[in-house]
Amino acid sequence: MTTEISHSIAVEGNLPLEPNAFVGREPDVEELLQLMTATRVVTLCGVGGIGKSRLGLRVAAELARDLPDGAWLVEFPEGTRPKETIRRIASVLGVEGEPGRDLALAVAEVFAGRKAVILLDNCETVVEECALLTRRLAEHCPEMRVLATSREPLRVPGETVWRVPPLALPPDHNAGAAVVGGYEAVRLFQDRAASARPGFTLTDDNAPDVSRLCHALDGMPLALELAAGMTRVLSIPQIVARLGDRFRLLSAGDRTAPPRQRTLRATVDWSYDLLTEPERVLLRRATVFRSGWTLPMAELVCAGGPVEGPDVLGHLTALVDKSLVVVDGELAGEARYRLLDTIRQYAAEQFDGPDEEATRRRHRDYFVTFARDWEIAVDAGSWPAVHRRTERLERLQSDLRAAVEWSLTTGDAAPMLRALLGLRWMLLGSGRFQAELTRWADRLVELALPEIDPATHGRALAFTANLLSNTADFAGARERARQALDLCRQAGDRVGEGQALLVLAISDGSVPAETRLEESISIARAIGERVLEAEGHGTRAFLALAQGRLREAQRSAERLVALATELDNHLALVIGLSGLGQTARRRGDLQAARHHFTRALRIVRTFDARQWLISCLAGLGSVALDAGDLTEARRRLGEALRLGRDAGLRMQSARRLETFAALYLKQGDPRRAVLLAAASAGLRDGRPGARVESVLTPAREALGEPVVAALWAEGLGLPFDVAVTLALEESAGSPPLVVAPVPVVPQSTLTAREREIAELVARGLSNRAIADELVISQATVARHVANILAKLGFTSRTQVATWVVEHGV
Repeated sequence: MTTEISHSIAVEGNLPLEPNAFVGREPDVEELLQLMTATRVVTLCGVGGIGKSRLGLRVAAELARDLPDGAWLVEFPEGTRPKETIRRIASVLGVEGEPGRDLALAVAEVFAGRKAVILLDNCETVVEECALLTRRLAEHCPEMRVLATSREPLRVPGETVWRVPPLALPPDHNAGAAVVGGYEAVRLFQDRAASARPGFTLTDDNAPDVSRLCHALDGMPLALELAAGMTRVLSIPQIVARLGDRFRLLSAGDRTAPPRQRTLRATVDWSYDLLTEPERVLLRRATVFRSGWTLPMAELVCAGGPVEGPDVLGHLTALVDKSLVVVDGELAGEARYRLLDTIRQYAAEQFDGPDEEATRRRHRDYFVTFARDWEIAVDAGSWPAVHRRTERLERLQSDLRAAVEWSLTTGDAAPMLRALLGLRWMLLGSGRFQAELTRWADRLVELALPEIDPATHGRALAFTANLLSNTADFAGARERARQALDLCRQAGDRVGEGQALLVLAISDGSVPAETRLEESISIARAIGERVLEAEGHGTRAFLALAQGRLREAQRSAERLVALATELDNHLALVIGLSGLGQTARRRGDLQAARHHFTRALRIVRTFDARQWLISCLAGLGSVALDAGDLTEARRRLGEALRLGRDAGLRMQSARRLETFAALYLKQGDPRRAVLLAAASAGLRDGRPGARVESVLTPAREALGEPVVAALWAEGLGLPFDVAVTLALEESAGSPPLVVAPVPVVPQSTLTAREREIAELVARGLSNRAIADELVISQATVARHVANILAKLGFTSRTQVATWVVEHGV
């Protein structure tokens, strides 16, 4: 704290020297300097620890260069009483006043003709008194500038509130030191860590962990400085690992700092203690939101007890003003709010007992209501209403997961199960976390079975059957769909019956698919379920395409497009257009195929339907490949593969790898083509796709049968992420898996068991698969493989496979 002494006006201010380097915020300083030339009162607002005081000091010092009467700092430490405020200001400014005369007026009169800036630091505990003085200065001192720091605005005429943002954060944790080190948060951490532990530098090895640390601490300067101080005793990975208990970890700050700035907890305690009880309750309840929230969501989930529904807006506004809640863009046309992670963790620590339980139940009930509203919007055929809800759910994935987890933890499963079934169409179309959805639904059914009726149970089985068919688990889909069909028929649920029939048409060959399809479509027409009818036409087009019946596929896709247009259902329209695009491409009409896929892509980019976005991109990539436009093919296929990888859609991604194999063959890289074709087959349980032979035949001509056989064996065992990296060329150079010349080694050097294992290696089996085949342990297999490599002088399984082929073992 600055020592309190009286100053003569002749002295150009009292700003202290900066204790260490001022890092980052160059654009912020420039913007504030320009702002202070246009307005006379600016308040820097932000949560504790965001760097308001340090930024204010830097801006005041810069302003003072052009102000003959300098810059003056007036601090209000913890415990400052309101009646002391004006005396403190007058003392710092050297204004004594006269007995019985308004001291604030005396200050204003003394500075009436002065050109100076006053920095009022930490105004939140005496905000009303600071506001009164600021207004008096603004009215009587035309050349004065007031720069205030506070956790809430002063709310005076002419005030500009400037929210101090966190320090800039690197967007990619995996970038190297040269990239990560350019961001403000990392620069500050690096500077302070080098002071705490001489010799500390940012390297490519520690840059990812430093980036994660900066993100976890929200780019808050105080938290970063405290964390940097811990490098005296902990490594960067250790600090990152302990951030789950950041308030205990970051508890050793500057002893000379004000008490509220010595630890992270003290800083947040200071802000929390300034809240009213309803504001504290609302802050605690807001921790149930993981993805941010809107005002209507807060009114549904957080109201009750001391927080009356009509008062939520007022309390929320107060939390925003006090910088504990951040306004972060919009969500489906409504302002979106969120908590910084540090504030969330603090508020969550204060939140337990019956109030937490009741709030989490209301949070779950929000999705129950949301699902019901979404179904109404779909039935009404209003795409704008559907679109808004689709966009909202896309942004609330983490909250949906939280609602499911709470339902599973408490055993109160039936409401959440019905919500997922209500959102079925959207969840299937989005292509997100299909396997996780299956687990959720299974567990919810298990917990809810004593309570739910057979129709709900049947629809749940039909839903998970559909999810399994999307991941090519047709056996599992068939079993569930059969059970679903029986339950729905017993319950007289025609919609569930129709849904189960569609899955059976895809997964069960014991009855002709067309029989199931016609039955489902007939049910849909009979009960007026036009969305179900649209699903039936889409399924028929898909199956006809798979079986090469192009005329039927086109007719079904055209019916789907017509029905989707009538229903104003854009997702169904995308599915229909994709079917037309696939059909046109199979007929060789690349111009029509490109037209249909492009139209579908324009529509699907406007909402969240990841699975169909990937399908459109892949379709355009395949059309470009057929047309010989390899640059366009790589661009479209690359985007599709990245989206599929990031969404965890392994089966779709496996099909993309097969198309990439054809692309590399056309580019003259048969080795990579064979590896990717094999990887695609391996990811699909060894089932080669339609393009595989068209890749392998020319590859054999270019490389020879032994090399192709060895590459195929190697590719079959490629992990998913390695195969994707190989396709996208995300690592430099050619594929590392290149078959080396194989030395002639007598077969007799291997035992009979080793020759047997070498042959299984050549077939592409993993150690686990070999152990299962020979009924021995994986450890035994590993020893045999090591012996084989040592005896033959090899370093890879590919070389073993090539040796087996050449020697006819």
